[in-house]
Amino acid sequence: MTNGMKNRHFSRRTFLMGGVLALGAGLVLPLFPTSAFADQLDSLRASGAVGEAFDGYARARDASANAFVKQLNDQRRGIYAKRAAAQGVSADQVGRVYAEQIIQKAPKGTWLLRENGQWVQK
Repeated sequence: MTNGMKNRHFSRRTFLMGGVLALGAGLVLPLFPTSAFADQLDSLRASGAVGEAFDGYARARDASANAFVKQLNDQRRGIYAKRAAAQGVSADQVGRVYAEQIIQKAPKGTWLLRENGQWVQK
């Protein structure tokens, strides 16, 4: 199967289920390690200190959130890499698909970074 065919099979058909990633054969990876971590993310989003980007990664909009965002993005990077390996696509492709899901589930008022570099509020 060519890369183009693999990419088409992956396209937008992911196995995202509300905060978890299912990787076939019953392997499920949480997007957030604890509900406290998810609560902290929501709080930082609400304050505007953290925004979500088109590529599936969070961005610190305030320096106070840098450490949190680094930890969050390290976790996301690992998830994307595992999913990419399982699907035979790039982690960047996986991140962009996840971005759609993350943005959809983000609370109203969350800052979103568009690909053109503009910040907008959901």
